[in-house]
Amino acid sequence: MDKRVGLLRTAPDRMRIFARGHLDTTFLVLTLTLVAFGLVILFSASYATSYYESGRSTFYIFRQALFAAMGIVIMFIVSKFNYQFFRALAFPSLALSIVLLILVLIIGVERNGAKRWIDLGITEFEPSEIAKLAVILSFAAMISMFRDRMKTFRYGLLPFLVILAVISLLLSRQPHYSGAIIIVVLGAVMLFMGGVHWGWFVCGFGVLGAAGYFAATKMDYIMERVAVWRDPWLDALDTGWQTIQSLYALGTGGLLGLGLGNSRQKFFYLPEESNDYIFSIACEELGFVGGFVILLLFALLVIRGFWLALHAKDRFGSLIAAGISTLLALQVFLNIAVCTNLIPVTGISLPFFSYGGTALILQLTEMGIILSVSRQNREQTE
Repeated sequence: MDKRVGLLRTAPDRMRIFARGHLDTTFLVLTLTLVAFGLVILFSASYATSYYESGRSTFYIFRQALFAAMGIVIMFIVSKFNYQFFRALAFPSLALSIVLLILVLIIGVERNGAKRWIDLGITEFEPSEIAKLAVILSFAAMISMFRDRMKTFRYGLLPFLVILAVISLLLSRQPHYSGAIIIVVLGAVMLFMGGVHWGWFVCGFGVLGAAGYFAATKMDYIMERVAVWRDPWLDALDTGWQTIQSLYALGTGGLLGLGLGNSRQKFFYLPEESNDYIFSIACEELGFVGGFVILLLFALLVIRGFWLALHAKDRFGSLIAAGISTLLALQVFLNIAVCTNLIPVTGISLPFFSYGGTALILQLTEMGIILSVSRQNREQTE
């Protein structure tokens, strides 16, 4: 009897459904701080549009706060699960994301020439957001499975390339090129962490560089975006309008900003002021100092996420924590790069700040997965 009890106590951790350790307080506090900060900025950025569209200045913030509350509850629930549980969800989530990406092309909601959203009645969501998490989980599971065979083409590259090609093709049909770029870069980072030979990355960057040059010189849609990116005043009243107004907002803010709630650009000058360009509004109201604080909080969260990945007790936990942290860093960088005209307009929202309930819930779910990994890090299990 005693021997049987001992065997049960030494059973692999993956047999447990729930995690036992303490979640990482630093990561949790940073996440909740960003959510709270995001809600304050969203209320300020959205109340003019919210009043115009619904007659209530609190319409946007009320919905977002409700989704934030739901997301935080889900984050805590997810953090209680043994992260090995998500290994079983890797391939079903990948299959689901591909089905949804096909479905959005058929029944999706179209805006500004792009079909990216599925209408659920009470809200809308982008299947590409699910695809990002599915790529992280499936790549982490496959890399953990193949282990030493990751340096071979058959196991370490081919199946991953097929997945990336299918998802990128479906995203390009929407079109959602920025989402495709994020997923390809995310996949490449995870393959690098998984031990793929560096020579394949040289070849890959060469192919992507050639493809980018072809797109920028031969595809009218991309050529137009590149031209307006280089000089927004070429079409100041149409395609360059967003960039110009964003730069006005950033410049007007100066060092300390106009004060919370005192933005001028949010009064129907800057489109997507509560979504893709909410960082510009934040800088207009809070200035360079406020923008720096936002970036600092994101940087600390990403760094902490990688720290937890380094201290995960197995390869799967390390890969999913690092993958989600990479995804967060990519989305923050691309959003702010667009707001500052560092890159052409891409349509990437700012995590925890931009309006969008389902996106916020999914982001908090991803934070819950990292917290789940933190409960079982090496320091707590040794």
